[in-house]
Amino acid sequence: NVRGRYCLTEAVTACVSVVELQKEEMATKKLKIGVIGAGRIGQIHAANVARNLNAELYAISDIFVNAAKKLAAQLGCPRAYEDYHDILTDKEVDAVLICSSTDTHAKITIEAAQAGKHIFCEKPIDYDLAKIDEALAAVGKAGVKLFVGFNRRFDPNYRRLKKAIDSGEIGKVTSVRIVSRDPAPPPAGYVSPGLFLDCSIHDFDMARFLMGAEVEEVYACGLVRENCGENPDTAHVVLKFTNGNFATIDNSRKAVYGYDQRCEVFGTAGAAETANMHPHTATISTATTVHRDLPMSFFLDRYAQSFVDEMDTFVDVILNNKPVPCGGLDGRIPVLTAFAAMKSYAENRPVKISEVDKPAKL
Repeated sequence: NVRGRYCLTEAVTACVSVVELQKEEMATKKLKIGVIGAGRIGQIHAANVARNLNAELYAISDIFVNAAKKLAAQLGCPRAYEDYHDILTDKEVDAVLICSSTDTHAKITIEAAQAGKHIFCEKPIDYDLAKIDEALAAVGKAGVKLFVGFNRRFDPNYRRLKKAIDSGEIGKVTSVRIVSRDPAPPPAGYVSPGLFLDCSIHDFDMARFLMGAEVEEVYACGLVRENCGENPDTAHVVLKFTNGNFATIDNSRKAVYGYDQRCEVFGTAGAAETANMHPHTATISTATTVHRDLPMSFFLDRYAQSFVDEMDTFVDVILNNKPVPCGGLDGRIPVLTAFAAMKSYAENRPVKISEVDKPAKL
């Protein structure tokens, strides 16, 4: 009848309106993020959250509360706490960035997961495999997402290498060569876990990311060139992968000419490489020489865009329920590789990953 058709039309119209409203809400929803740790890396990530149109910098905490208050004031964040639990217990918070000291990463990851928060955790999750495994188990049980901050995966240069590999542009990859040298040793007072865990860990992740296979065996040799409290401070590492291919990594704590970051991928149909980045593109030509200025000398300059793209990806992953491109396992394996490198260096022999992989009994 007419009345029935009219009621049905009303119901359909109302249903369409609700769906459209839900779509609008989803389109305008911002990810509310709490930042734990207002040190150097926390400042970088907080600033990148603040500039992301799909995110809201909801709160910042730091054990030095004045640092949290200062950063919050700079970025227009309305909440600054001394205790990070104030962030974890706030039901408005969707996700947290763990940018505190390394020894707190695993503990806060577990607590954040139990609080139902999605997590971005700066590398490493921990230097203890048992603690890493405990954190990953807590994340799995809670059903939240864990994104580990290996920012170089999001660098435009490395992503172009990855594209050349995945597209078959250079054929099948047979080897990867990475040069990663710091411009100067760590400052006095910096407590380093050693070259392999502090510096090489980025390259262990990148080699695995580019190779698309798991590390099977590690051989490391090195020497001490600088009096910076590390042994070694200069090293070469060879990684053998399960697919039979290998990667070589060249690390040093002191390259006097700047931050040396280069990579080459060699394949059956070609090769792809990245060069050092410079502050500008100017080349000076005279009657006696053609030269240019030194490369960038600080990682925050060289990898500035990677930190932006990394945080944009995290926000997108959480808001749109996408797969995490750098998850918990990706955070565990480079630590494991570093342990194998340390053992190899100490014992002067190749070390299989299985020798150092001691999963926690949970």
